[in-house]
Amino acid sequence: MSDTAAALLSVSGLNAWYGESHILHGVEFEVPRGEVVTLLGRNGAGKTTTLKSIMGMVARRSGSIRFDGIETISMPSDRIARLGLAFCPEERGVFASLNVHENLLLPPVVRPGGLSEAQVFELFPNLKERLSSQGTKLSGGEQQMLAIGRILRTGARLLLLDEPTEGLAPVIVQQIGRTVSRLKAEGFTILLVEQNFRFAARVADRHYVMENGRVVDMIPNAELQSNLEKVHEYLGV
Repeated sequence: MSDTAAALLSVSGLNAWYGESHILHGVEFEVPRGEVVTLLGRNGAGKTTTLKSIMGMVARRSGSIRFDGIETISMPSDRIARLGLAFCPEERGVFASLNVHENLLLPPVVRPGGLSEAQVFELFPNLKERLSSQGTKLSGGEQQMLAIGRILRTGARLLLLDEPTEGLAPVIVQQIGRTVSRLKAEGFTILLVEQNFRFAARVADRHYVMENGRVVDMIPNAELQSNLEKVHEYLGV
């Protein structure tokens, strides 16, 4: 049976270009409501471009992107965000000239249901201790917590996280993992681009594998162990 009825996000026949370069070639996948879904694949497979296309941050795209039944392929990114999607980029986007508190308050609340500042600090106690610190004085892990905490305030129901564990110490990776699991338990839906396969296996419900701008496989997390050889082949690990 198709997950379409339960899907919060449905991507179908998605093509995307940077200038003359055709990056995505008919990408298709679904993110069921309340699940954590990963996009796996080698560097250059099109994973980040897929997230940016969903958010309307790629100028030229075609196909269908439906969020909660609403077609968004022709919408600008600000309208897409107001529907309840939020993007946490790989480079984190923390503003150097602002302190932690100012960075946290920067995005507007687009819908009811976002986390309060107190709830963000409960998730990430480190941030509360660093409120007056400049954004760039934070460690990589603290910057990642700030980037995630910032989008949790907006009221977004679908979180797009691009490489949230990249370059982080194992203890911080574990904290990010606990955070993702807790957000899922609180009803958030999460689409995750991740190179850290072990992290992805701990938090996700299903994994889509991308190669050369296409989705080539879907592996439910419950079947991951029996497909490890295939996954290692896909990822070149």
